[in-house]
Formats: sequence, structure tokens, C-alpha cells
Amino acid sequence: MHTRTTPRQLPDRVNHDFAGAAAILDQAMLAHVGFCDHSQSVAQPYVIPMTYVRLGQTLYLHGAAVSRLLNSLAGGIEVCVTVTLLDGLVLSRSSFGHSMNYRSVMLFGRAEPVTDAFRKADILQRLVESLVPGRTADARAADAKELNATLLLGLPITEFSVKQRSGPPHDATKDMARDVSAPIWCGELPLRQQTLDPVIDPLLLEVGIDTPELPAYLRDYQRKV
Repeated sequence: MHTRTTPRQLPDRVNHDFAGAAAILDQAMLAHVGFCDHSQSVAQPYVIPMTYVRLGQTLYLHGAAVSRLLNSLAGGIEVCVTVTLLDGLVLSRSSFGHSMNYRSVMLFGRAEPVTDAFRKADILQRLVESLVPGRTADARAADAKELNATLLLGLPITEFSVKQRSGPPHDATKDMARDVSAPIWCGELPLRQQTLDPVIDPLLLEVGIDTPELPAYLRDYQRKV
């Protein structure tokens, strides 16, 4: 395994299981993409949030064809992508011991542009479907001009690590002993992403037509568990 995915601390929280990584990537919606721009006199690091879609063993990123990030990645520089799901706050008996329960994936590699127009169009449709299943039946697909203005990159999911924490606090013996004389509440405060009621585009209300019925895929929208 590459040294970049070999942990130096808390190795029991890290694994390299592809199925586990895929499950996290499929549930999350936002990746943070890190790269270093060497075009300046001093190399400048950037970390940019992006949506993505995983198809098989490839992670696809997209954006404007003029994007500095994507053009840098298309040139073959190394990239680091991280995705995190926050499951809860861990409240320990000591301030030092407080932590978080989470699931995360860190991915390294070099991305390659997707140049075939039909394949690009298909992947972009799959990206929309990954975020809102059923939406592509309603929304117009990208036309040729829009596809040309979009840069799509595929990053192989080969060099990666999965890191996660779950469960109660891991307190020191001296703090556990305090429970006898001065107990305080400790444990986990679970956190979950919540879907709120959809908010209609005001323009639909202004044009004087009948308001479209809320689609079933929005009425019943839930992220994967």
C-alpha cells in the first residue's frame, strides 16, 4: 500500500476496503479537491468543494472548461480528494478527549479528461441522478454547446484510505475515576443531514400558469443510508 494512505496515528480507524469507500462516496454529495498550482512563483495550494459521481472504480469531477482547478488536473498533476460524513459529536469527560464520529475517504491520483461527447453526456446525466434520482426525466439534458463548455475528469479509485470513528468516548482512567465523586454527562450527540420541504422557484409563481405538482422524487426524497 502506498505510504500516502498508510496512517501514522490511530491505524485501527483506517482500512482500504473498496466496498466501504464506495458506500461513503455514494452517500455523500460534496468532495473537497486539493491540488497545488505550480504556475506561480511560489506553489499555491487550493482546496475546492465540488460535487461528483462515482461510477464503478472511477470518481468523476466536472466544472467549467476554463476552470483553473480542472485544467490543472487535466494536465496530469497530483490531486487529493476527501469526502466526509459527520455522524456525531463525542462528548468526553475531559476537554482533551472530545472527538467526532465520522466516516471519510481520502483519495490520491491523477485525473484524466473524458473527451467522448456521448460518454460525457451520459456521465453528467448520471451525476444529476446520483444527487436527485428521477430528475433527469424532467430536466433538459446538456446540449452540444454546454458539453463543450464543461470539462469532465475521471479519477481512478485505486490509491485511497477509509477512516472512521464510532461509539462512545475513550476516556483516560483518571477521568473515569471522577465519575464516583463528580459525574458529568458524557456520550455521543448524533448528527444527521436533514431534508427540508422543497422551495419552488418564484418565477413559476410569476408567469401565471398552474403551479407544477411536486414530483414524487422530491416528495419522497431521501439520501442513501
